[in-house]
Formats: sequence, structure tokens, C-alpha cells
Amino acid sequence: MGKKGDLSNSERGMVVGARRAGLSISQFAQLLGFSLTTISRVYKEWCEKGKTSSMRQSCGRKCLVDARGQRRMGRLIQADRRETLTEITTRYNRGMQQSICEATTRTTLRRMGYNSRRPHRVPLISTTNRKKRLQFARAHQNWTVEDWKNVAWSDESRFLLRHSNGRVRIWRKQNENMDPSCLVTTVQAGGGGVMVWGMFSWHTLGPLVPIGHRLNATGYLSIVSDHVHPFMTTMYPSSDGYFQQDNAPCHKARIISNWFVEHDNEFTVLKWSPQSPDLNPIEHLWDVVERELRALDVHPTNLHQLQDAILSIWANISKECFQHLVESMPRRIKAVLKAKGGQTPY
Repeated sequence: MGKKGDLSNSERGMVVGARRAGLSISQFAQLLGFSLTTISRVYKEWCEKGKTSSMRQSCGRKCLVDARGQRRMGRLIQADRRETLTEITTRYNRGMQQSICEATTRTTLRRMGYNSRRPHRVPLISTTNRKKRLQFARAHQNWTVEDWKNVAWSDESRFLLRHSNGRVRIWRKQNENMDPSCLVTTVQAGGGGVMVWGMFSWHTLGPLVPIGHRLNATGYLSIVSDHVHPFMTTMYPSSDGYFQQDNAPCHKARIISNWFVEHDNEFTVLKWSPQSPDLNPIEHLWDVVERELRALDVHPTNLHQLQDAILSIWANISKECFQHLVESMPRRIKAVLKAKGGQTPY
């Protein structure tokens, strides 16, 4: 006698296909090893209802956290994203007739699409600066990519000779804690670093200038006169270019402001919103340089080698890369508008 029970959806389809091909119910029951009654019932369901899939509920233990419980757990997550698994479980069990364990909480959260991740770091934006960012976005919301092509972007960045390995994890036995293969070396003060200033526009990469000391107003004036001025007059001979700089103290010094006033017939300084690295595409070029430095087969061992490597990487950034960043400006502006001046994913 064949086994009783329900067939899988694929087996049910095979029954229908076999009957259409002229195979008898008894022959197919013998082939699958199911009873004649089971095969007959499946074929009858298809004939009367056109049903080829099983509506039988899956077997197994009933889920302890139903849809209502998932909504409750979702509210707990929304209330405090930083709670641990233990804290979430404890809060969920309060007032519940049937409590759950941490393993059930973990499984439920994963089923809901939640995973534990390190939070994305963003600058803290004050209420005043949120308003200024929103004002900037509104003032430029109608700018097209063609408009943004007239902007030359600039910024400073520092690159370290040594990098922190972060939260490195290794596999070792209890007595291998001092094995050389289980150690991570550190260098005091990180081994120093190199500060650079750079600029670019949609048309081309601009100069990258190493800064041997902390940048002050006098040093920045030299950069503006020796590098910004020739770049802007060459790239925008019709005086329709905009020069972007952030609101660093040395950028806002009186001698810098006076210099820009003297040359305002040659280009315009873009009035920049505070705390807006997400609106400056050059930040992504610094990320490109950082990634390329880490990917070098032979890492720099001194500051001179580090500076040479940075200059080389900068010079080889593809045109498609920096043009794509400028073309993203309308989307960045929309993101600030959507966030009402708050943080954006950029």
C-alpha cells in the first residue's frame, strides 16, 4: 500500500501532466509511491477547481512572534536603535503572556530585515546651520548639471602614514596570545601624515598642493593667488566661473576676502553653506585617494614617499570619476531639500 499524505506542488503538477499524457492513476500512484486515494484526490481537485498547488499549512512549531508581535518589536527598535539584544528581549517580554528568548528575538529581527551594523558617521548639524543648508539648497534647486560645470571645487585633506586597523579579530588558541602571527603592531602618533589642498571642476583636475604646516591665512593667500587665480581665468575666460571653498577660518580671513573682492570681475566666490561636506564632491575624491593608498602593493614608509604616492594617485583619477561627481549635484541638492537641511547619504 502506498503512503498517504499530501504531495508537494511539483508532484501535484506531475500528476496532472501524467494524466494528460495518458498515464493511469494507478500507474502514477505506483511510480510515486503514494496511495491510489491520494493521487485520485489530487487529480479530482485539479478537475473540479483547477488547483495544482497545496494550500496545506506548513508543519512545525508555531512562530512565537506573530505579525502583531513583529510590529511591537519594530516599535521598540524605532524607539532606541542602540539597544542590545538582551535589552530588546527584556522590553518585549514585559506585559506579554508568553515570553521569548534572545535567540527568538535575533531570528525575528533578521526575518524583519534588521541587522546589527556600525552606525554611519555624520556631522552634527545645529538648527541654525540646518536652516542655512536648506536656504542654499532652495537657492540652487533649479541649477542644472550645466550650471554646476561652472563651479571649481576645493578643500584640504590629511592622509596618515599609518592607519588604524580598527576592530581587528583573529582566530587563536588560549596560549597563542603573544604569537607573532596573532599580534597587531601600533605606532605612536600614527607616524605622521601629509596635508594637501586640491581643486577640480567638471572640465579637469586642478592642482594638488602639499601643505607642510598648519594652513593659515597667509599660506592660503599664496594658494589662492598662485593656483586658484590661474585655474579660474584659464578654465573660465568669460568670467562665468564660481570658486567653492568651505567656511574654514583661514578662508574667511580679511586678507582673503579683500583679495577676492579685487578679482570679483574674473570669477565669483560661491556662497557656501556651513557643515556641508556632503555637498562638496571633492570629498569623494579624497576617498578615492585613500582607497588607492590602502591598495598599494608597497606602502609608503616615510612622509616623502606618502606625498609622492598621493600626488601620483591624484594625477591618475579618471575624468569619468570626477565628472560623475559633478553630475550628482542636482541629486545632492534634492537630498538636502528632502532632509530639510539635515544629513544626507552623500
